[in-house]
Amino acid sequence: MLSENIKAIRKSKGLSQQELAIKLNVVRQTVSKWEQGRSVPDSDLLIALSDVLETPISTLLGEPVIEPEADAIKAVSEKLEVVNLQLARRTAMRRNALHWAFILAGAVVVLGFVVLVELGSPYADWDYGDPETAVFGATFHAFEWLFVRLAPIALVGALGGAILTRKKA
Repeated sequence: MLSENIKAIRKSKGLSQQELAIKLNVVRQTVSKWEQGRSVPDSDLLIALSDVLETPISTLLGEPVIEPEADAIKAVSEKLEVVNLQLARRTAMRRNALHWAFILAGAVVVLGFVVLVELGSPYADWDYGDPETAVFGATFHAFEWLFVRLAPIALVGALGGAILTRKKA
């Protein structure tokens, strides 16, 4: 709601993201993140945003304008804290999912190597006079050849990704 309101009011005032960013002394990407809902302005920037857009903070937050309360800044700060916590949780969940995807990819590569070692290239002893065996043997050989060359790269990538996305204490 905040993101949509910032964008709508900015456009209604005829301001670009860059112009608004200059007036707030932030970079354009910050305004873009606010409008995409990827971050929220802190209480000081929200007050400045309200001044620049000539709009009450309560309107930016999507509440009907009743009357200004004495603890308006505290209320705004509490709401922004809730939004920031939600964004942090979403980011943590995405990072955790990505971490486990990297671990799973590494496990699949290792399992693939184990299977190939256990099979011991069985296609070498097959009778290629039989067309079905010839096609399957050639397909299996192509898979094995490609896997052996690409799997180390995938394993290193998966390990690197798992390390980079691990939870930091």
